[in-house]
Amino acid sequence: EEIQGLIRVHRDGRVERPPIVPSVSCTVPSERGVTAKDVMINKETNLWARVYMPISCHHSKLLLPLLVYFHGGGFCVGSAAWSCYHEFLTNLASKANCVILSVDYHLAPENRLPMAYDDGSNALMWVKREALNGFSVQKWWLSHCNMSSLFLAGDSAGANIAYNVATRMHMGSTSNTPLLSLKGVILIQPFFGGEERTFSEKHSLQPPNSALTLSVSDTYWRLALPLGATLDHPYCNPLAHGTVKLRDLRLPSTMVCVSEMDLLRDRNLEFSNALAKAGKRVETVVYKGVGHAFHVLHNYQLSHSRTQDMISHIRNFLNQLLLCFMCVVFCSIARDDLVARVVALVSIVSIRYVQKI
Repeated sequence: EEIQGLIRVHRDGRVERPPIVPSVSCTVPSERGVTAKDVMINKETNLWARVYMPISCHHSKLLLPLLVYFHGGGFCVGSAAWSCYHEFLTNLASKANCVILSVDYHLAPENRLPMAYDDGSNALMWVKREALNGFSVQKWWLSHCNMSSLFLAGDSAGANIAYNVATRMHMGSTSNTPLLSLKGVILIQPFFGGEERTFSEKHSLQPPNSALTLSVSDTYWRLALPLGATLDHPYCNPLAHGTVKLRDLRLPSTMVCVSEMDLLRDRNLEFSNALAKAGKRVETVVYKGVGHAFHVLHNYQLSHSRTQDMISHIRNFLNQLLLCFMCVVFCSIARDDLVARVVALVSIVSIRYVQKI
Protein backbone atom coordinates (compact mmCIF):
# COMPACT_ATOMS: atom_id res chain seq x y z
CA GLU A 1 0.00 0.00 0.00
CA GLU A 2 1.24 3.47 -0.81
CA ILE A 3 0.06 7.06 -0.86
CA GLN A 4 2.67 8.89 -2.88
CA GLY A 5 4.77 11.27 -0.83
CA LEU A 6 3.01 10.39 2.43
CA ILE A 7 3.29 6.73 3.34
CA ARG A 8 4.56 3.42 1.96
CA VAL A 9 3.82 0.08 3.61
CA HIS A 10 6.15 -2.73 2.56
CA ARG A 11 5.16 -6.39 2.39
CA ASP A 12 7.37 -7.18 5.36
CA GLY A 13 5.42 -4.67 7.46
CA ARG A 14 7.97 -1.85 7.35
CA VAL A 15 6.40 1.61 7.11
CA GLU A 16 8.02 4.64 5.52
CA ARG A 17 6.71 8.17 6.01
CA PRO A 18 8.66 10.76 3.99
CA PRO A 19 8.97 14.09 5.87
CA ILE A 20 6.61 15.92 3.51
CA VAL A 21 5.71 18.42 6.25
CA PRO A 22 8.48 19.68 8.54
CA SER A 23 8.19 19.15 12.29
CA VAL A 24 8.97 22.14 14.49
CA SER A 25 10.04 22.50 18.08
CA CYS A 26 7.60 23.87 20.63
CA THR A 27 10.18 26.59 21.29
CA VAL A 28 9.71 28.19 17.86
CA PRO A 29 9.21 31.91 18.59
CA SER A 30 5.62 33.11 18.27
CA GLU A 31 4.40 36.63 17.67
CA ARG A 32 0.86 35.73 18.72
CA GLY A 33 1.43 35.84 22.47
CA VAL A 34 1.17 32.09 22.99
CA THR A 35 3.44 29.76 24.99
CA ALA A 36 3.90 26.23 23.61
CA LYS A 37 5.42 23.29 25.44
CA ASP A 38 5.52 19.52 24.92
CA VAL A 39 4.27 17.29 27.75
CA MET A 40 4.60 13.53 28.22
CA ILE A 41 1.33 11.72 28.92
CA ASN A 42 2.65 8.16 29.02
CA LYS A 43 6.39 7.52 28.78
CA GLU A 44 5.92 3.76 28.31
CA THR A 45 3.76 4.15 25.20
CA ASN A 46 5.38 7.44 24.12
CA LEU A 47 2.04 9.22 24.14
CA TRP A 48 2.66 12.96 24.31
CA ALA A 49 0.99 16.26 23.52
CA ARG A 50 1.77 19.90 22.82
CA VAL A 51 0.23 22.56 25.05
CA TYR A 52 -0.63 26.04 23.71
CA MET A 53 -1.42 28.68 26.31
CA PRO A 54 -2.08 32.42 25.81
CA ILE A 55 0.57 34.40 27.69
CA SER A 56 -2.11 36.84 28.84
CA CYS A 57 -3.58 34.25 31.23
CA HIS A 58 -0.39 34.47 33.34
CA HIS A 59 -1.54 37.92 34.44
CA SER A 60 -5.22 37.06 34.91
CA LYS A 61 -7.21 35.00 37.39
CA LEU A 62 -9.75 34.19 34.70
CA LEU A 63 -9.80 30.47 33.92
CA LEU A 64 -9.81 29.54 30.23
CA PRO A 65 -11.64 26.71 28.46
CA LEU A 66 -9.53 23.65 27.60
CA LEU A 67 -9.67 22.43 24.02
CA VAL A 68 -8.21 18.96 23.36
CA TYR A 69 -7.23 18.71 19.69
CA PHE A 70 -6.47 15.77 17.39
CA HIS A 71 -4.59 16.35 14.13
CA GLY A 72 -5.58 14.94 10.74
CA GLY A 73 -3.77 12.58 8.40
CA GLY A 74 -6.06 9.64 7.70
CA PHE A 75 -4.98 8.02 11.00
CA CYS A 76 -1.74 7.09 9.21
CA VAL A 77 0.35 10.27 8.96
CA GLY A 78 0.69 13.57 10.77
CA SER A 79 2.05 14.80 14.06
CA ALA A 80 1.31 17.32 16.77
CA ALA A 81 4.74 18.72 15.88
CA TRP A 82 3.94 19.37 12.21
CA SER A 83 4.59 23.02 11.39
CA CYS A 84 1.14 23.51 9.83
CA TYR A 85 -0.62 22.41 13.03
CA HIS A 86 1.72 24.40 15.23
CA GLU A 87 0.86 27.54 13.25
CA PHE A 88 -2.90 26.88 13.17
CA LEU A 89 -3.22 26.00 16.86
CA THR A 90 -1.03 28.90 17.97
CA ASN A 91 -3.35 31.16 16.03
CA LEU A 92 -6.46 29.46 17.44
CA ALA A 93 -5.26 29.64 21.06
CA SER A 94 -4.52 33.34 20.62
CA LYS A 95 -7.75 34.33 18.85
CA ALA A 96 -10.15 32.05 20.75
CA ASN A 97 -8.43 32.70 24.11
CA CYS A 98 -8.29 29.07 25.15
CA VAL A 99 -5.71 26.54 26.30
CA ILE A 100 -5.12 23.79 23.72
CA LEU A 101 -3.76 20.29 24.29
CA SER A 102 -2.77 18.80 20.90
CA VAL A 103 -2.46 15.01 21.29
CA ASP A 104 0.15 13.07 19.30
CA TYR A 105 -1.73 9.76 19.06
CA HIS A 106 -0.35 6.50 17.67
CA LEU A 107 -0.62 6.00 13.92
CA ALA A 108 -1.89 3.16 11.75
CA PRO A 109 -1.14 0.68 10.28
CA GLU A 110 1.25 -0.17 13.13
CA ASN A 111 -1.55 0.78 15.53
CA ARG A 112 -4.93 0.24 13.90
CA LEU A 113 -8.16 1.64 15.27
CA PRO A 114 -9.30 1.83 18.01
CA MET A 115 -5.77 2.68 19.26
CA ALA A 116 -6.17 6.39 18.38
CA TYR A 117 -9.47 6.48 20.30
CA ASP A 118 -7.78 4.80 23.26
CA ASP A 119 -5.04 7.43 23.16
CA GLY A 120 -7.64 10.18 23.17
CA SER A 121 -9.48 8.70 26.15
CA ASN A 122 -6.19 8.10 27.99
CA ALA A 123 -5.17 11.71 27.38
CA LEU A 124 -8.38 12.92 29.04
CA MET A 125 -7.90 10.61 32.01
CA TRP A 126 -4.34 11.92 32.35
CA VAL A 127 -5.62 15.51 32.35
CA LYS A 128 -8.09 14.61 35.10
CA ARG A 129 -5.43 12.89 37.22
CA GLU A 130 -2.95 15.74 36.84
CA ALA A 131 -5.63 18.34 37.65
CA LEU A 132 -6.44 16.49 40.88
CA ASN A 133 -2.76 16.29 41.81
CA GLY A 134 -1.94 19.48 43.67
CA PHE A 135 1.79 18.87 43.19
CA SER A 136 1.64 18.08 39.47
CA VAL A 137 4.44 19.41 37.27
CA GLN A 138 1.64 20.29 34.81
CA LYS A 139 0.26 22.90 37.19
CA TRP A 140 1.86 25.68 35.10
CA TRP A 141 -0.90 25.29 32.51
CA LEU A 142 -3.63 23.24 34.22
CA SER A 143 -4.06 25.91 36.90
CA HIS A 144 -5.27 28.28 34.15
CA CYS A 145 -7.88 25.84 32.77
CA ASN A 146 -11.55 25.66 33.62
CA MET A 147 -11.99 21.87 33.72
CA SER A 148 -15.75 22.22 33.67
CA SER A 149 -15.39 23.84 30.23
CA LEU A 150 -13.81 21.07 28.18
CA PHE A 151 -14.03 20.91 24.39
CA LEU A 152 -12.88 18.22 21.97
CA ALA A 153 -11.82 19.16 18.45
CA GLY A 154 -9.96 17.83 15.44
CA ASP A 155 -9.77 17.90 11.68
CA SER A 156 -10.27 15.05 9.21
CA ALA A 157 -9.20 11.83 10.97
CA GLY A 158 -8.71 13.94 14.11
CA ALA A 159 -12.37 14.98 13.95
CA ASN A 160 -13.31 11.31 13.71
CA ILE A 161 -11.23 10.70 16.86
CA ALA A 162 -12.82 13.67 18.67
CA TYR A 163 -16.29 12.33 17.87
CA ASN A 164 -15.51 8.80 19.05
CA VAL A 165 -13.78 9.98 22.22
CA ALA A 166 -16.82 12.19 22.96
CA THR A 167 -19.20 9.25 22.60
CA ARG A 168 -16.97 7.19 24.89
CA MET A 169 -17.11 9.88 27.58
CA HIS A 170 -20.85 9.42 27.89
CA MET A 171 -20.69 5.63 27.78
CA GLY A 172 -18.52 5.36 30.88
CA SER A 173 -15.09 4.78 29.27
CA THR A 174 -13.98 8.21 30.42
CA SER A 175 -15.53 9.81 33.46
CA ASN A 176 -17.54 12.94 32.69
CA THR A 177 -17.55 14.60 36.12
CA PRO A 178 -17.89 18.24 37.18
CA LEU A 179 -14.09 18.34 37.16
CA LEU A 180 -13.95 17.23 33.53
CA SER A 181 -17.20 18.27 31.87
CA LEU A 182 -17.50 18.13 28.09
CA LYS A 183 -19.28 21.23 26.83
CA GLY A 184 -18.88 20.86 23.05
CA VAL A 185 -17.28 19.08 20.11
CA ILE A 186 -15.78 20.76 17.03
CA LEU A 187 -15.50 18.54 13.95
CA ILE A 188 -13.52 20.06 11.07
CA GLN A 189 -14.14 18.12 7.83
CA PRO A 190 -14.66 14.86 9.76
CA PHE A 191 -13.17 11.82 8.02
CA PHE A 192 -16.00 9.33 7.61
CA GLY A 193 -16.80 6.88 4.83
CA GLY A 194 -19.19 4.17 3.72
CA GLU A 195 -19.69 1.39 1.21
CA GLU A 196 -22.30 3.48 -0.59
CA ARG A 197 -20.62 6.51 -2.17
CA THR A 198 -22.08 9.98 -1.84
CA PHE A 199 -22.54 12.31 -4.80
CA SER A 200 -19.47 14.41 -3.94
CA GLU A 201 -17.36 11.27 -3.51
CA LYS A 202 -18.39 9.98 -6.94
CA HIS A 203 -18.47 13.21 -8.93
CA SER A 204 -16.33 15.83 -7.17
CA LEU A 205 -13.36 16.72 -9.38
CA GLN A 206 -10.42 17.27 -7.07
CA PRO A 207 -7.63 19.68 -8.17
CA PRO A 208 -4.04 18.41 -8.35
CA ASN A 209 -3.24 20.03 -4.99
CA SER A 210 -6.14 18.31 -3.20
CA ALA A 211 -5.29 16.72 0.14
CA LEU A 212 -7.86 13.96 -0.33
CA THR A 213 -9.03 11.90 -3.30
CA LEU A 214 -11.30 8.87 -3.23
CA SER A 215 -8.42 6.43 -3.80
CA VAL A 216 -6.35 8.08 -1.06
CA SER A 217 -9.36 7.91 1.28
CA ASP A 218 -9.85 4.21 0.58
CA THR A 219 -6.16 3.50 1.20
CA TYR A 220 -6.24 5.28 4.54
CA TRP A 221 -9.24 3.22 5.62
CA ARG A 222 -7.63 -0.07 4.53
CA LEU A 223 -4.62 0.79 6.67
CA ALA A 224 -6.54 2.10 9.67
CA LEU A 225 -9.60 -0.10 10.15
CA PRO A 226 -9.40 -3.46 11.94
CA LEU A 227 -8.35 -6.19 9.52
CA GLY A 228 -11.31 -7.48 7.53
CA ALA A 229 -13.56 -4.51 8.32
CA THR A 230 -15.62 -2.83 5.61
CA LEU A 231 -16.31 0.86 5.08
CA ASP A 232 -19.56 0.40 6.98
CA HIS A 233 -17.68 -0.40 10.18
CA PRO A 234 -18.88 2.03 12.93
CA TYR A 235 -15.40 3.60 13.12
CA CYS A 236 -15.79 4.64 9.49
CA ASN A 237 -19.53 5.04 9.05
CA PRO A 238 -21.40 6.21 12.18
CA LEU A 239 -24.64 6.28 10.15
CA ALA A 240 -24.47 2.66 8.99
CA HIS A 241 -27.16 1.69 11.49
CA GLY A 242 -29.33 4.76 11.03
CA THR A 243 -30.17 7.63 13.34
CA VAL A 244 -31.55 5.40 16.09
CA LYS A 245 -28.04 4.79 17.41
CA LEU A 246 -27.29 8.53 17.26
CA ARG A 247 -30.42 9.29 19.25
CA ASP A 248 -29.14 7.12 22.09
CA LEU A 249 -25.83 8.98 22.28
CA ARG A 250 -25.44 11.75 24.84
CA LEU A 251 -23.51 14.18 22.68
CA PRO A 252 -22.95 17.80 23.70
CA SER A 253 -23.41 20.71 21.29
CA THR A 254 -21.49 19.97 18.11
CA MET A 255 -20.00 22.21 15.45
CA VAL A 256 -19.37 20.65 12.02
CA CYS A 257 -17.10 22.55 9.61
CA VAL A 258 -17.61 21.57 5.97
CA SER A 259 -15.61 22.60 2.90
CA GLU A 260 -17.54 23.22 -0.32
CA MET A 261 -14.91 21.61 -2.57
CA ASP A 262 -14.14 18.71 -0.23
CA LEU A 263 -14.66 15.15 -1.34
CA LEU A 264 -16.33 14.61 2.06
CA ARG A 265 -18.75 17.53 1.69
CA ASP A 266 -21.95 15.52 1.21
CA ARG A 267 -21.00 12.91 3.81
CA ASN A 268 -20.28 15.68 6.33
CA LEU A 269 -23.61 17.37 5.60
CA GLU A 270 -25.43 14.05 5.84
CA PHE A 271 -23.81 13.41 9.21
CA SER A 272 -24.70 16.88 10.47
CA ASN A 273 -28.32 16.51 9.35
CA ALA A 274 -28.52 13.09 11.02
CA LEU A 275 -27.33 14.60 14.31
CA ALA A 276 -30.03 17.26 14.09
CA LYS A 277 -32.73 14.68 13.30
CA ALA A 278 -31.56 12.66 16.29
CA GLY A 279 -32.28 15.66 18.49
CA LYS A 280 -28.69 16.84 18.95
CA ARG A 281 -27.71 20.50 18.98
CA VAL A 282 -25.56 21.03 15.93
CA GLU A 283 -24.12 24.04 14.14
CA THR A 284 -22.95 23.49 10.57
CA VAL A 285 -20.71 25.95 8.74
CA VAL A 286 -19.90 25.57 5.05
CA TYR A 287 -16.75 27.26 3.73
CA LYS A 288 -17.05 28.11 0.05
CA GLY A 289 -14.22 27.95 -2.46
CA VAL A 290 -11.93 25.69 -0.43
CA GLY A 291 -11.32 21.95 -0.03
CA HIS A 292 -10.06 19.42 2.46
CA ALA A 293 -7.52 20.60 5.06
CA PHE A 294 -7.40 24.14 3.63
CA HIS A 295 -6.85 25.58 7.13
CA VAL A 296 -3.50 23.82 7.59
CA LEU A 297 -2.24 23.23 4.03
CA HIS A 298 -3.26 26.64 2.62
CA ASN A 299 -3.63 25.02 -0.80
CA TYR A 300 -6.47 27.23 -2.07
CA GLN A 301 -6.56 30.91 -2.99
CA LEU A 302 -9.13 31.62 -0.29
CA SER A 303 -7.41 29.47 2.35
CA HIS A 304 -6.12 32.34 4.48
CA SER A 305 -9.38 34.29 4.69
CA ARG A 306 -11.46 31.14 5.22
CA THR A 307 -9.09 30.02 7.99
CA GLN A 308 -9.61 33.32 9.79
CA ASP A 309 -13.36 32.85 9.35
CA MET A 310 -13.12 29.36 10.83
CA ILE A 311 -11.16 30.56 13.84
CA SER A 312 -13.76 33.29 14.43
CA HIS A 313 -16.57 30.74 14.24
CA ILE A 314 -14.81 28.40 16.67
CA ARG A 315 -14.23 31.30 19.07
CA ASN A 316 -17.92 32.25 18.87
CA PHE A 317 -18.95 28.62 19.38
CA LEU A 318 -16.83 28.38 22.53
CA ASN A 319 -18.08 31.70 23.87
CA GLN A 320 -21.71 30.89 23.15
CA LEU A 321 -21.58 27.61 25.05
CA LEU A 322 -19.68 29.17 27.94
CA LEU A 323 -22.33 31.90 28.11
CA CYS A 324 -25.08 29.26 28.15
CA PHE A 325 -23.25 27.45 30.96
CA MET A 326 -23.00 30.67 32.96
CA CYS A 327 -26.70 31.29 32.36
CA VAL A 328 -27.59 27.86 33.71
CA VAL A 329 -25.44 28.44 36.80
CA PHE A 330 -26.98 31.86 37.34
CA CYS A 331 -30.44 30.42 36.83
CA SER A 332 -29.82 27.83 39.54
CA ILE A 333 -29.14 30.55 42.10
CA ALA A 334 -31.64 33.14 40.85
CA ARG A 335 -34.56 33.58 43.22
CA ASP A 336 -36.66 35.81 41.01
CA ASP A 337 -38.99 33.61 38.96
CA LEU A 338 -39.03 35.98 35.97
CA VAL A 339 -35.23 36.26 35.89
CA ALA A 340 -34.90 32.49 36.13
CA ARG A 341 -37.29 31.94 33.24
CA VAL A 342 -35.57 34.45 30.97
CA VAL A 343 -32.12 33.06 31.73
CA ALA A 344 -33.31 29.50 31.19
CA LEU A 345 -34.83 30.49 27.84
CA VAL A 346 -31.54 32.00 26.70
CA SER A 347 -29.59 28.95 27.82
CA ILE A 348 -31.64 26.40 25.87
CA VAL A 349 -31.84 28.20 22.54
CA SER A 350 -31.10 25.66 19.81
CA ILE A 351 -28.15 26.36 17.53
CA ARG A 352 -29.22 24.23 14.58
CA TYR A 353 -28.50 26.09 11.37
CA VAL A 354 -26.30 26.03 8.30
CA GLN A 355 -24.17 29.09 7.68
CA LYS A 356 -22.56 29.58 4.28
CA ILE A 357 -19.43 31.69 3.96
